[in-house]
Amino acid sequence: MTEAEEGERKPARVVVVDDQTVVREGIVMLLGLLPGIEVVGAAGDGHEAVALVAELAPDVVLMDLRMPRCDGVEATRRIRAEYPGTQVVVLTTYEDDESLFPALRAGARGYLTKDAGGDEIVRAVRSVLSGEAGLSPSVQRRLLERLSEPEPFAPAEAPDGLTARETEVLLLIAEGLTNQEIARELHVSTATVKTHINNLFAKTGVKDRAQAVRYAYGKGLVRPPAG
Repeated sequence: MTEAEEGERKPARVVVVDDQTVVREGIVMLLGLLPGIEVVGAAGDGHEAVALVAELAPDVVLMDLRMPRCDGVEATRRIRAEYPGTQVVVLTTYEDDESLFPALRAGARGYLTKDAGGDEIVRAVRSVLSGEAGLSPSVQRRLLERLSEPEPFAPAEAPDGLTARETEVLLLIAEGLTNQEIARELHVSTATVKTHINNLFAKTGVKDRAQAVRYAYGKGLVRPPAG
């Protein structure tokens, strides 16, 4: 048997991170039934995850995102910075842009949703260990869609300190879109849209959507209709 074949047969040492005990124990139980996976630890939040990685030096961490004390994005960032020998595969309920892209920027090499089957988890773990990306098909499609989307409009210097995303939300308000429609357009949650709206209202001093529309026209962000 060659060294490469021996490495292929060696079980991947995995730490599971999820703040919900029932979910965490269920994932551990599932992984225990899968070939090529050895669960060496489990953590309930990002702080525990980083500590376990320091202690156990696992090959891969299966990381939930939304957790108390230290969320999955921050834990991923710390693990990749401090323990680069450990890869991170996100395993989460959420697939919106506000979850996906920060996790990938933090250093996650894989991203799966919790409806992934055992075979898909094994493939993702093996992929990241071989230097490839372990992404679910739906995440791959979202990345391709994002790459093909035009860059969001934003002036060279956004007025009143608006971010590019806040400016984008403002333009969609000016187009007459509701919060739910903006959320669908930007692939984010309505709660995230409300946060952006509250921020841009505070920065611009407007009090409602009608004033926001007038502000957008007044700053030249939107052209009046021809005729």
